[in-house]
Amino acid sequence: MKHAAVLVGTLLFAVSSFVGCDSNQTGGGTKKAGTAPDAALSAPASSPARMANDEGVGHYQQGHWDVAMEHFQKAVKADPNSAVVHYNVALTLDKMGKHQEATASFKKALELAPTDPAIKDSEILKKHVGM
Repeated sequence: MKHAAVLVGTLLFAVSSFVGCDSNQTGGGTKKAGTAPDAALSAPASSPARMANDEGVGHYQQGHWDVAMEHFQKAVKADPNSAVVHYNVALTLDKMGKHQEATASFKKALELAPTDPAIKDSEILKKHVGM
């Protein structure tokens, strides 16, 4: 039992060290300065989709579109009202060449978070939704 607690504690520390914090976080997604314009977003710590989304972000950053999409789909199930997750789904669909589906997901993300600058100011979103 003690061994399991130490293992869980170590795992949580490792995950929190990898994920980190962003003091510029809004209510929605966060993007670090200097990141690519099509960078996937981190979900807020309070989101039930956080873990699955973060797994998806990691695979997205490595170009593993199919694996990233699996994690993002789990994240959508965990939190269907997460604009960040819908945005990340849209980015991944775009990378996969599924542009109509990407446009629908970008629209959903924008509908859910119309004032989130990480989403509404996204150039790739604007191209898809005709802004």
